[in-house]
Amino acid sequence: MSDTLTKLTYQTFQHGKNYFGLAHKYLSSQLVNLISPPIERKTKPIPPELLQKIQQRLNQLLEVDWQDAEQGVYPKSLLFDNPWEDFFLYYPIVWLDLPQISERAIQKKHQDFSPELDTNGYPSYYLQNFHHQTNGYLSDQSASLYDLQVELLFGGTADAMRRRILAPLKQGLKAFDSVLPRQIRVLDVACGTGRTIKLTRAALPQASLFGADLSPAYLRKANQLLSQISGELPQLLQANAEELPYLDNYFHAVTCVFLFHELPSAARQRVIEECFRLTQPGGVFIICDSVQLSDSPEMLPVMESFHQTFHEPYYRHYITDDLVERLEKAGFQNISTEVHFMSKYLIAHKSA
Repeated sequence: MSDTLTKLTYQTFQHGKNYFGLAHKYLSSQLVNLISPPIERKTKPIPPELLQKIQQRLNQLLEVDWQDAEQGVYPKSLLFDNPWEDFFLYYPIVWLDLPQISERAIQKKHQDFSPELDTNGYPSYYLQNFHHQTNGYLSDQSASLYDLQVELLFGGTADAMRRRILAPLKQGLKAFDSVLPRQIRVLDVACGTGRTIKLTRAALPQASLFGADLSPAYLRKANQLLSQISGELPQLLQANAEELPYLDNYFHAVTCVFLFHELPSAARQRVIEECFRLTQPGGVFIICDSVQLSDSPEMLPVMESFHQTFHEPYYRHYITDDLVERLEKAGFQNISTEVHFMSKYLIAHKSA
């Protein structure tokens, strides 16, 4: 298949997922209105000019994603990686779970957990029904539905945004060219279901990969996913990102995707300081998370809508937080930022 045809196929595939995500949001909102009284709308409609801007950002994301694959940052096959088995298995369950999500949102049940779940030992800020999802991050069903729900939320672009960490990751690891590839150690903090680790494995097939997460259910899902790919099996560990049980200066690179907007201010700083402790001198720390007001002020209506529609108790503070200042306070240097579609990236280095 020629590069032109492959690129066209990729763009068609991605736009198809985007349209499917939009259709799902529309149909699910109609169903919610049928089964329960409509929630009083506090959010304003998104202006047409902003919708056009969002479409431009989407097209730019897809172009950068293609260019990275074209330049060999990761194989082009990764562009078409889609968990079809999970989609057909769990998409009906997403619909079946919708009435509970709607009721939870209407009644503002933000700490609603099944009695059989053991919630002891977790930080209080973690015991939330983020996105109104059933049992927060503590159940196997939540872990099974998470990737699909995020794909629907972002119109099929979640992996494309995750892949934006791979180019700066490989660039940062050039500081360790004298180290054998299999001796390179990369940690993904708050690894969740392991999607980011799977993408990293495609870009770094010989590296030793590690993942830490607070949820045993999500780690079980990650183990299931990662045991199916070739290469050395990543090492997964249940741990709080504020206090990780690894040696100082152990990792050549540390990544963290979609965590910081779900942390209160003090926890954000502690996680950054912990990542600094774990990063080797000369190593790189990469954050991927939501855009902020400082880099995307025109996206304020979208940020307000996200904050008000989903249960994200720390998001409002996050969008005004100075993450560069936090990174510098921890000791990181040479910090750069990027914005792709609805995500922001911070690339920070530990002095050699």
